[in-house]
Amino acid sequence: MTTASKITLIRVALIPAYMILMYLSQGGANIYMWGALAVFIVASVTDFADGYIARKYNQVSDFGKFLDPLADKLLTLAAMCMFCEWGTFPAWALMLVLTREFAVSGLRMVAGPKGKVIAAGWSGKVKTASTMVGLCAWMAFPTIPWIGVAVTAVIVITTLYSGVEYFAKNWNCLWD
Repeated sequence: MTTASKITLIRVALIPAYMILMYLSQGGANIYMWGALAVFIVASVTDFADGYIARKYNQVSDFGKFLDPLADKLLTLAAMCMFCEWGTFPAWALMLVLTREFAVSGLRMVAGPKGKVIAAGWSGKVKTASTMVGLCAWMAFPTIPWIGVAVTAVIVITTLYSGVEYFAKNWNCLWD
C-alpha cells in the first residue's frame, strides 16, 4: 500500500471521530464544534496531501483512484447530513448533492467497460474544495444564519455546474 493511500485511509478513519464531535456539539458554538472543525480541517488537508504525494512520487494506484473520491464524499456528506439533521441545511440540497454523486459515479461505471476513463474535472475539484472551505466556515460560525445560506448556495451552484459539465463532456458514453 502506498503512502498516499495510507493518508487517504487516515481521512476515512477521521470521519467517525468527526461525527461523534458533531453530535456532541448539538449544532452549537462550543468546544465540541471546535473539535469537529479541527478534525474536519485535518481530514480535508489529507485530501490535498495524498494527491500531491501520489503525483510527486508516482504513487497513483487503482486503490487510490477509488478510495480518494469516496473519502471526500463521505467526509463532506457527513457534515451536510449533520447540518440537515439540525434543520440548517435543506434536505433538497442534500438530495441534489447525492443525486449528482450517484449520477457521476454511474456515468463512470458505464464508461469504464467501454475503455473510457472519466477523470476528475477541474469543476469537480473546485466543488470539493469550495464545499470543504464552506463547511469549515459554517462549523466555525454555526449560529450565524447567513453563513449557512451562503454555504448552501455555493454547494448547490458548484454541484450543479460540475454535474452538468461531467455529463456535457461525456454524454456520448451513454449512447455507444
